[in-house]
Amino acid sequence: MPTARPSSSPASAPALPSLGGKRSSYRERVADALRAALIAGELLPGAVYSAPALAARFGVSATPVREAMLDLAKEGLVDTVPNKGFRVTEVSERQLDEYTHIRALIEIPTVVELAATAAPVSLEALRPAAREIVQAAAAGDLVAYVEADTRFHLGLLALAGNAHLVEVVGDLRKRSRLYGLTALVEAGRLLASAEEHLELLDALIARDDKAVHEVMTRHIGHVRGLWAARRPGEPHDTV
Repeated sequence: MPTARPSSSPASAPALPSLGGKRSSYRERVADALRAALIAGELLPGAVYSAPALAARFGVSATPVREAMLDLAKEGLVDTVPNKGFRVTEVSERQLDEYTHIRALIEIPTVVELAATAAPVSLEALRPAAREIVQAAAAGDLVAYVEADTRFHLGLLALAGNAHLVEVVGDLRKRSRLYGLTALVEAGRLLASAEEHLELLDALIARDDKAVHEVMTRHIGHVRGLWAARRPGEPHDTV
Protein backbone atom coordinates (compact mmCIF):
# COMPACT_ATOMS: atom_id res chain seq x y z
CA MET A 1 0.00 0.00 0.00
CA PRO A 2 1.20 3.58 -0.53
CA THR A 3 3.12 5.21 2.27
CA ALA A 4 2.79 8.89 1.35
CA ARG A 5 2.12 11.10 4.35
CA PRO A 6 -1.57 12.07 4.33
CA SER A 7 -2.72 15.67 4.37
CA SER A 8 -5.98 17.56 4.67
CA SER A 9 -5.20 19.32 1.38
CA PRO A 10 -7.41 18.10 -1.49
CA ALA A 11 -4.42 18.25 -3.82
CA SER A 12 -2.41 15.74 -1.80
CA ALA A 13 -2.45 11.96 -2.06
CA PRO A 14 -3.54 10.49 1.29
CA ALA A 15 -2.40 6.97 2.02
CA LEU A 16 -5.06 4.29 2.07
CA PRO A 17 -6.05 3.65 5.70
CA SER A 18 -5.20 0.52 7.57
CA LEU A 19 -8.30 -1.51 8.26
CA GLY A 20 -7.14 -2.78 11.61
CA GLY A 21 -7.06 -6.50 10.92
CA LYS A 22 -10.21 -6.59 8.82
CA ARG A 23 -9.85 -9.20 6.10
CA SER A 24 -10.72 -7.38 2.92
CA SER A 25 -9.68 -7.25 -0.71
CA TYR A 26 -7.57 -4.50 -2.18
CA ARG A 27 -10.66 -3.27 -4.03
CA GLU A 28 -12.54 -3.05 -0.73
CA ARG A 29 -9.69 -1.14 0.86
CA VAL A 30 -9.71 1.34 -2.02
CA ALA A 31 -13.49 1.66 -1.68
CA ASP A 32 -13.12 2.30 2.07
CA ALA A 33 -10.59 5.07 1.42
CA LEU A 34 -12.72 6.68 -1.30
CA ARG A 35 -15.82 6.44 0.88
CA ALA A 36 -13.98 8.07 3.78
CA ALA A 37 -12.75 10.88 1.52
CA LEU A 38 -16.30 11.39 0.29
CA ILE A 39 -17.75 11.48 3.82
CA ALA A 40 -15.03 13.88 4.96
CA GLY A 41 -15.87 16.24 2.11
CA GLU A 42 -12.55 15.81 0.30
CA LEU A 43 -14.55 14.58 -2.70
CA LEU A 44 -17.00 17.38 -3.31
CA PRO A 45 -20.74 17.01 -3.92
CA GLY A 46 -21.66 17.48 -7.56
CA ALA A 47 -18.04 17.22 -8.71
CA VAL A 48 -17.08 14.71 -11.42
CA TYR A 49 -13.92 12.66 -10.83
CA SER A 50 -12.20 10.37 -13.30
CA ALA A 51 -10.74 7.08 -12.17
CA PRO A 52 -7.19 8.02 -13.33
CA ALA A 53 -7.31 11.31 -11.41
CA LEU A 54 -8.47 9.56 -8.23
CA ALA A 55 -5.87 6.85 -8.72
CA ALA A 56 -3.11 9.45 -8.91
CA ARG A 57 -4.48 11.22 -5.85
CA PHE A 58 -4.52 8.04 -3.75
CA GLY A 59 -1.33 6.56 -5.17
CA VAL A 60 -2.95 3.43 -6.60
CA SER A 61 -3.77 2.09 -10.07
CA ALA A 62 -6.89 3.13 -11.95
CA THR A 63 -8.51 -0.31 -12.21
CA PRO A 64 -9.29 -0.87 -8.49
CA VAL A 65 -10.44 2.75 -8.24
CA ARG A 66 -12.85 2.28 -11.13
CA GLU A 67 -14.14 -0.96 -9.58
CA ALA A 68 -14.46 0.66 -6.15
CA MET A 69 -16.36 3.63 -7.56
CA LEU A 70 -18.81 1.21 -9.19
CA ASP A 71 -19.36 -0.24 -5.71
CA LEU A 72 -20.04 3.26 -4.37
CA ALA A 73 -22.45 3.83 -7.25
CA LYS A 74 -24.44 0.79 -6.11
CA GLU A 75 -24.62 2.38 -2.65
CA GLY A 76 -25.98 5.59 -4.18
CA LEU A 77 -22.95 7.63 -3.13
CA VAL A 78 -21.85 8.49 -6.69
CA ASP A 79 -23.41 8.44 -10.14
CA THR A 80 -21.62 7.25 -13.26
CA VAL A 81 -21.03 9.89 -15.95
CA PRO A 82 -20.35 8.22 -19.34
CA ASN A 83 -16.90 8.96 -20.76
CA LYS A 84 -16.06 11.23 -17.82
CA GLY A 85 -16.07 9.36 -14.53
CA PHE A 86 -18.20 9.59 -11.42
CA ARG A 87 -20.22 12.43 -9.93
CA VAL A 88 -20.47 12.64 -6.15
CA THR A 89 -24.12 12.50 -5.10
CA GLU A 90 -25.56 15.68 -3.62
CA VAL A 91 -26.98 15.36 -0.10
CA SER A 92 -29.43 18.00 1.09
CA GLU A 93 -29.34 19.64 4.49
CA ARG A 94 -32.69 18.04 5.26
CA GLN A 95 -31.34 14.59 4.42
CA LEU A 96 -28.35 15.15 6.68
CA ASP A 97 -30.67 16.24 9.48
CA GLU A 98 -32.78 13.11 9.00
CA TYR A 99 -29.75 10.79 8.98
CA THR A 100 -28.43 12.40 12.17
CA HIS A 101 -31.81 12.21 13.88
CA ILE A 102 -32.12 8.50 13.13
CA ARG A 103 -28.56 7.90 14.33
CA ALA A 104 -29.28 9.68 17.60
CA LEU A 105 -32.43 7.61 18.15
CA ILE A 106 -30.47 4.39 17.59
CA GLU A 107 -26.97 5.03 18.86
CA ILE A 108 -27.46 7.02 22.05
CA PRO A 109 -29.71 4.53 23.91
CA THR A 110 -27.79 1.55 22.53
CA VAL A 111 -24.44 2.86 23.76
CA VAL A 112 -25.90 3.96 27.10
CA GLU A 113 -27.14 0.40 27.62
CA LEU A 114 -23.62 -0.88 26.96
CA ALA A 115 -22.50 0.88 30.14
CA ALA A 116 -24.31 -1.89 32.02
CA THR A 117 -23.84 -4.83 29.65
CA ALA A 118 -20.53 -4.60 27.78
CA ALA A 119 -17.54 -6.49 29.15
CA PRO A 120 -14.66 -4.18 30.10
CA VAL A 121 -12.24 -6.28 28.05
CA SER A 122 -14.41 -5.77 24.95
CA LEU A 123 -14.51 -2.04 25.53
CA GLU A 124 -10.74 -1.88 26.04
CA ALA A 125 -10.29 -3.67 22.72
CA LEU A 126 -11.67 -0.52 21.07
CA ARG A 127 -9.08 1.78 22.64
CA PRO A 128 -6.50 1.34 19.84
CA ALA A 129 -9.10 2.54 17.31
CA ALA A 130 -9.94 5.50 19.58
CA ARG A 131 -6.25 6.39 19.71
CA GLU A 132 -6.00 6.11 15.92
CA ILE A 133 -8.78 8.68 15.66
CA VAL A 134 -6.84 11.06 17.91
CA GLN A 135 -3.62 10.47 15.96
CA ALA A 136 -5.37 11.07 12.64
CA ALA A 137 -6.89 14.29 13.96
CA ALA A 138 -3.50 15.50 15.16
CA ALA A 139 -1.99 14.72 11.74
CA GLY A 140 -4.87 16.30 9.83
CA ASP A 141 -5.48 13.01 8.00
CA LEU A 142 -9.22 13.15 7.35
CA VAL A 143 -9.41 9.87 5.44
CA ALA A 144 -7.79 7.97 8.30
CA TYR A 145 -9.94 9.92 10.78
CA VAL A 146 -13.22 8.92 9.15
CA GLU A 147 -12.11 5.31 8.63
CA ALA A 148 -11.02 4.85 12.24
CA ASP A 149 -14.11 6.70 13.51
CA THR A 150 -16.36 4.37 11.54
CA ARG A 151 -14.53 1.29 12.77
CA PHE A 152 -14.73 2.49 16.38
CA HIS A 153 -18.44 3.31 16.39
CA LEU A 154 -19.59 0.25 14.47
CA GLY A 155 -17.37 -1.92 16.65
CA LEU A 156 -18.91 -0.37 19.73
CA LEU A 157 -22.46 -0.90 18.48
CA ALA A 158 -21.59 -4.50 17.60
CA LEU A 159 -21.20 -5.18 21.34
CA ALA A 160 -24.99 -4.86 21.60
CA GLY A 161 -25.28 -8.08 19.58
CA ASN A 162 -27.63 -6.70 16.91
CA ALA A 163 -26.03 -7.09 13.48
CA HIS A 164 -28.92 -5.40 11.67
CA LEU A 165 -28.60 -2.33 13.88
CA VAL A 166 -24.91 -2.09 12.96
CA GLU A 167 -25.79 -2.41 9.27
CA VAL A 168 -28.38 0.36 9.47
CA VAL A 169 -26.04 2.77 11.25
CA GLY A 170 -23.22 1.87 8.87
CA ASP A 171 -25.42 2.81 5.92
CA LEU A 172 -26.42 6.11 7.55
CA ARG A 173 -22.78 6.95 8.18
CA LYS A 174 -21.90 6.26 4.53
CA ARG A 175 -24.57 8.70 3.40
CA SER A 176 -23.50 11.50 5.75
CA ARG A 177 -21.16 14.34 4.81
CA LEU A 178 -18.77 15.99 7.25
CA TYR A 179 -17.83 19.08 5.24
CA GLY A 180 -16.53 20.97 8.24
CA LEU A 181 -13.66 18.63 9.12
CA THR A 182 -11.12 20.47 6.99
CA ALA A 183 -11.93 23.78 8.64
CA LEU A 184 -11.65 22.17 12.08
CA VAL A 185 -8.19 20.81 11.20
CA GLU A 186 -7.09 24.24 10.02
CA ALA A 187 -8.42 25.81 13.22
CA GLY A 188 -6.80 23.13 15.39
CA ARG A 189 -10.17 22.08 16.84
CA LEU A 190 -10.61 18.55 15.49
CA LEU A 191 -8.41 17.04 18.19
CA ALA A 192 -10.88 17.92 20.95
CA SER A 193 -13.66 16.10 19.12
CA ALA A 194 -11.39 13.13 18.53
CA GLU A 195 -10.58 12.83 22.21
CA GLU A 196 -14.27 12.34 22.97
CA HIS A 197 -13.84 8.72 21.86
CA LEU A 198 -11.43 8.10 24.73
CA GLU A 199 -13.75 9.99 27.08
CA LEU A 200 -16.63 7.76 25.99
CA LEU A 201 -14.66 4.57 26.58
CA ASP A 202 -13.64 5.73 30.06
CA ALA A 203 -17.27 6.49 30.92
CA LEU A 204 -18.43 3.10 29.63
CA ILE A 205 -15.78 1.22 31.59
CA ALA A 206 -16.71 3.21 34.71
CA ARG A 207 -20.35 2.13 34.19
CA ASP A 208 -21.35 5.81 34.30
CA ASP A 209 -24.47 5.78 32.13
CA LYS A 210 -25.17 9.49 32.67
CA ALA A 211 -21.71 10.44 31.45
CA VAL A 212 -22.08 8.07 28.49
CA HIS A 213 -25.37 9.74 27.55
CA GLU A 214 -23.80 13.20 27.79
CA VAL A 215 -20.77 12.30 25.67
CA MET A 216 -22.82 10.49 23.01
CA THR A 217 -25.33 13.34 22.77
CA ARG A 218 -22.53 15.89 22.41
CA HIS A 219 -20.60 13.71 19.97
CA ILE A 220 -23.48 13.01 17.57
CA GLY A 221 -24.43 16.68 17.82
CA HIS A 222 -21.16 17.50 16.06
CA VAL A 223 -22.39 15.74 12.92
CA ARG A 224 -24.79 18.62 12.23
CA GLY A 225 -22.75 21.21 14.09
CA LEU A 226 -18.97 21.45 14.10
CA TRP A 227 -18.44 18.79 11.44
CA ALA A 228 -21.12 19.86 8.98
CA ALA A 229 -20.31 23.41 7.94
CA ARG A 230 -19.83 23.65 4.18
CA ARG A 231 -16.99 25.92 3.15
CA PRO A 232 -18.13 28.84 0.97
CA GLY A 233 -17.11 28.87 -2.67
CA GLU A 234 -16.36 25.16 -2.93
CA PRO A 235 -15.84 24.11 -6.54
CA HIS A 236 -18.21 21.52 -7.99
CA ASP A 237 -16.28 20.34 -11.05
CA THR A 238 -12.91 18.67 -11.31
CA VAL A 239 -11.24 16.05 -13.49
